[in-house]
Amino acid sequence: MKSLEEYLVLAAQSHGHMCPGQVLGVRMAILGLRELGIDDPVKHRKRLVTYVEIDRCATDAVSLVTGCRLGKRSLKFRDFGKVAATFVDTETQRAIRVVARDDSRAKAKRMFPDLADESKRQLEAYKVMDDSELFIIKPVKVHLNPEEMPGRPRSRVACDECSEGINDGRERRVGGRVLCRSCAGESYYGRVTSDERKAGP
Repeated sequence: MKSLEEYLVLAAQSHGHMCPGQVLGVRMAILGLRELGIDDPVKHRKRLVTYVEIDRCATDAVSLVTGCRLGKRSLKFRDFGKVAATFVDTETQRAIRVVARDDSRAKAKRMFPDLADESKRQLEAYKVMDDSELFIIKPVKVHLNPEEMPGRPRSRVACDECSEGINDGRERRVGGRVLCRSCAGESYYGRVTSDERKAGP
């Protein structure tokens, strides 16, 4: 595994800037992997699955360190709005959840009172705080269904309404019909009517 400093340089390059969230994500991932006994995430990438709970800077850093990616199905996003990640070793079934402590912000202020900018205080403090001051670490249980595992799709069906393909059991059965989540009423988008198309942007 690379050093904290090496990961921070890579994280800044990958994410586009360095911020407190990047430091938290890098340290969170290093800690989670260490707790699982994984010292080389590249070597063990096929046995590692990571759940992230926020769509912020920390998630990019967690992905960078672990090598887990959405496209590889080894990174799972659960929108809980928490700076937290759970690291799962699929070989041993061990899982570690790491959560950033809220009180670390106040500690950062006390550690670097001469820095007027809150973000800079957190950035510098998060680099040097002890793990116990920065994170809560808990062993947890995570059940991964076969259709959630990395690798090729285990199933594929077509929606009876829109005909779009649906992978890995994500379809809904409604009134005897196979529907994608959008057609079953769970869509995040709406259809544009012909009148709206004519009106333009």
